[in-house]
Amino acid sequence: VNILHDHGDPDTLETVESEQIPSVYDSSQDDLDEGGECTNCVDEGTPLNRWTMPLLKLGEKRYYLGIFFKANWYRAAQYCRYHGMHLASINSQEENDKLEKHIRDFGLGHEHFWTSGTDQAEEGTFFWMSTGRPVTFTNWNTGEPNNFRYENGEEEHCLELWNRDGKGLKWNDSPCSFETFFVCEVGQ
Repeated sequence: VNILHDHGDPDTLETVESEQIPSVYDSSQDDLDEGGECTNCVDEGTPLNRWTMPLLKLGEKRYYLGIFFKANWYRAAQYCRYHGMHLASINSQEENDKLEKHIRDFGLGHEHFWTSGTDQAEEGTFFWMSTGRPVTFTNWNTGEPNNFRYENGEEEHCLELWNRDGKGLKWNDSPCSFETFFVCEVGQ
């Protein structure tokens, strides 16, 4: 099985064997104990490094940080789906805070991360593409979402996590074509 792998340059795509992609989720490899607990997942207290990416277990969800390449929102969603996951949805302050801590612990608190949030169907009405449910909990940065219109006519319709002003990872609407890291999830 081959997939396209982006090395940061949007004009340069490389086809690689999927076996070469580091540490992605495969539900057939889940190690569940007799109680149904995932034994190959980690919790927020487990030390991690950038080159080993286990799933972070928070409640019923498991998260994967897509930090090996940057992708636009569509490619990020495709990558997650190809590997049996979805772009993440965030439904509570606790979930948001634990995910932010996980990202900061990786030293990536200054980066941008795609979620599955979008208002592409109706401007100003955000929903989670991964579940089809409306966004009810929010953590927008001040002045967001603002649907900023760029000189090329592109508008902001996709939800990212971003530490714009040192206040932690807040939500921001951004052009879906913007290439950044992303968060995948398994479970609802």
